[in-house]
Amino acid sequence: MPETGPVASEYQLLLAALGLDLASLREIQSTERKIDAKRAMIEKYRVWAESAATAWLAGDVPSTQDEIVATMAVWAIDIQDWPFAMKLARTLLGGHLALPERYKRTPATLIAEEVAEAAIANVEDVPLDVLQEVEDLVAAEDIFDQVRAKLEKALGLAFAHCAEIFDATAPSATAGGRGGLLTAAIGHFTRAIELHESCGAKTLLRTAESKLKKLADEKAAQDKADAEAEQAEADKAPPTKPDPATPAA
Repeated sequence: MPETGPVASEYQLLLAALGLDLASLREIQSTERKIDAKRAMIEKYRVWAESAATAWLAGDVPSTQDEIVATMAVWAIDIQDWPFAMKLARTLLGGHLALPERYKRTPATLIAEEVAEAAIANVEDVPLDVLQEVEDLVAAEDIFDQVRAKLEKALGLAFAHCAEIFDATAPSATAGGRGGLLTAAIGHFTRAIELHESCGAKTLLRTAESKLKKLADEKAAQDKADAEAEQAEADKAPPTKPDPATPAA
């Protein structure tokens, strides 16, 4: 941040306001109420954080430590404002910004863990594409295996949920259908267990495997029934008479 000028003045004013808001949050014991408070507080910092992220992502400014951007990245995850959260996460990781000392985790660890835990708590709260973006963002980052296992478990849950609600008639229907989604879920659950055996994905893996087997059995039974019906129709058809114009052999 510049030390003088309008930008520096705006930053210092927002930083002072953030200090007051953080003090207010420390007085709240309920996590739910803290999130509600952040949902209201974040609006006063949104324009600054959005502008800073847009400028950095466009390559217009070099990356520089910004406590407001770093804190709003965490708050945006907390309130599940996913477009804002992912934009700030890209800025945080791409620009190699640090989190404020109070968070005690690296940016990659915090982003992966907080988003994964939100999805594990309620898979419908976190879109699959958000989880996939986080997966891409932290792919090359050095984070704990237990944290990456949470992310893999969350991805497995998201794919399994997509399989449950799959609609083959929808214009955006996934290629591979329900079976493809279940196969993806199995892959993520398996990887989660490889990373951390006690991650709680073993039952989820068995359930997904059972559903995939049932799906395959149902398809095999349907294919057999279709083949038998086709053969029955062929058996009922009258024999084809030879064409009188065709000389006998």
